[in-house]
Amino acid sequence: MPSAKVLEQKQQQVAEISEKISKSVAGVLVDYKGITVAEDTALRAELRKAGVHYEVIKNTLLRLAIKDTPLENLDEVLSGTTAIALSEDDHIAPARIITKFASKHKTFQIKGGFLDGEVISLEKIDSLAKLPTREVLLATVVGAFQAPMAAFARAIQAIIDKQGEAAAPAEAAAEAPAEA
Repeated sequence: MPSAKVLEQKQQQVAEISEKISKSVAGVLVDYKGITVAEDTALRAELRKAGVHYEVIKNTLLRLAIKDTPLENLDEVLSGTTAIALSEDDHIAPARIITKFASKHKTFQIKGGFLDGEVISLEKIDSLAKLPTREVLLATVVGAFQAPMAAFARAIQAIIDKQGEAAAPAEAAAEAPAEA
């Protein structure tokens, strides 16, 4: 039986994990076996750059952290080695980065994930991974809003230019010296 101190530490770890998960809008669980330290370091750097928290976690602690929550169904994938990638504000980044990495490393397997507090299928994780980044989506939306305004501005400019061309011959005729 673990000592009271060890038990307290584990309870604190479970509480921390539970809090990280509850603050996250998206998460992906992976079986990370078969990758080198260099590959793991590169993956962690890319995830960190995107604002995604990644950590190796004991299945027992994760199982306790998701107990009696909507994510309890993830319990069935908690075997072997487990790491979790969590994002507090980007719904797509964990799936996109992890899926891209898994496609290049056949032993690195996606186990499951969640989005907005609900367990999602591997197919949905794959679909999320194919979406463009948040920045690209925002740029597309801005472009869509700017396109009608730019077309309107070009139309107005064309009208002004046409009126200017029509007025130019009349002005030239008025300025020409009268022949005597």
